[in-house]
Amino acid sequence: MQEATPLITNDAIVFGILMSILALVFGTSSSNKPIWRKFYRVIPSILLCYFIPAVLNSVGLISGEYSGLYGMASRYLLPTSLVLLTLSIDFKGILKLGPKALIMFLAGSLGIILGGPLALLTISTIFPEVLGGVGPDEIWRGLATIAGSWIGGGANQTAMLEVFGASPTLFSQMIAVDVLVANVWMAVLLYWAAKPGKIDKIFKADSSAIHELQEKVEKYREGILKIPTMADTMKILGIGFAITGLAHLIADWLAPFIGSNYPQLGQYSLDKTFFWIVVVATTGGLILSFTRARELEGAGASRLGSVLLYVLVATIGMQMDLMAIFDSPVFFLIGIFWMIFHVLIMLLVAYLIKAPFFFVAVGSQANVGGAASAPIVASAFNPSLAPVGVLMAVLGYAVGTYGAYICGLLLQLVHG
Repeated sequence: MQEATPLITNDAIVFGILMSILALVFGTSSSNKPIWRKFYRVIPSILLCYFIPAVLNSVGLISGEYSGLYGMASRYLLPTSLVLLTLSIDFKGILKLGPKALIMFLAGSLGIILGGPLALLTISTIFPEVLGGVGPDEIWRGLATIAGSWIGGGANQTAMLEVFGASPTLFSQMIAVDVLVANVWMAVLLYWAAKPGKIDKIFKADSSAIHELQEKVEKYREGILKIPTMADTMKILGIGFAITGLAHLIADWLAPFIGSNYPQLGQYSLDKTFFWIVVVATTGGLILSFTRARELEGAGASRLGSVLLYVLVATIGMQMDLMAIFDSPVFFLIGIFWMIFHVLIMLLVAYLIKAPFFFVAVGSQANVGGAASAPIVASAFNPSLAPVGVLMAVLGYAVGTYGAYICGLLLQLVHG
């Protein structure tokens, strides 16, 4: 956080800068020029969406402290993004991926939910001081935001930030842990994606299911893709923001009601308005996924949801203090152990059910990386399999809100 007044305080100008950054990042990351292709093999695009606004914040050009953009993005764009991302879930399509794909995804989610508390418990026996902190600076609150990111992605991460109330400084440190550990793991997955046969041989897995999966996904994509009309786009945005409005309406009544009549539930954050906004928005999207509204995915529902999400990501980056990474290196140790527990649980399940490494890699990245990087890992196996990563990552948005919340409660229990 910047204590001095930033050079630019007009939110209209700041918003223009953030959108220009996103346009630059996505424009160059999709370029076929060799220099950009080499650059983005090393530096993930989502990292820049956080990092560039963070640099501008750190040098005093802009500041999240003096801007209202984060409040707008978290209250309006985040729940709408959740609606549009969960709206595209095709449960029949997911089931067609085969039970092993779904099992490995859920194993990955379980690995995150249990891995966080186990990592905190392990490291606290060596460095008991990590259980210090008071109120918003209690480490479990920050770790809960990592759980949101590693199960559902940026939208769920922000939701957990609001629900559990980590301090801005603590959250900056957790963002650094999240991005660094997650991207190192993605690099490992990309390395092994080039030679999955070795691991499949150890697991005695039948990889022929991958070829069948490839054909199913291609047919699914061909069946729903269309050129969106103005009416399609307005329907998508109308549904998303309408459910967001409904979520606010319900939350504005329900949260105070619980706070007044059942104050003991406050320890589970059930008296927080934002918690109910996120839950109602996610649930609304899930319900609509069983209706004809799901067909709007063909016109780009999840794409528009991702646009809103990346605006949110940029506003989060604008609040990051890059120097916070050096304040508590023990946090990185927790993140590394957390990822190790996640990987061990996934590999154990894969060995028991003889799942191909493809399901391990994409199932893990659908949790840890979300829609931004799961397709990258899937396409490393075969370019035509990239949509599988998207499909599984979208499922992460659905379970992320609930899984991360459970993980947060377990972390709170370990913290005491």
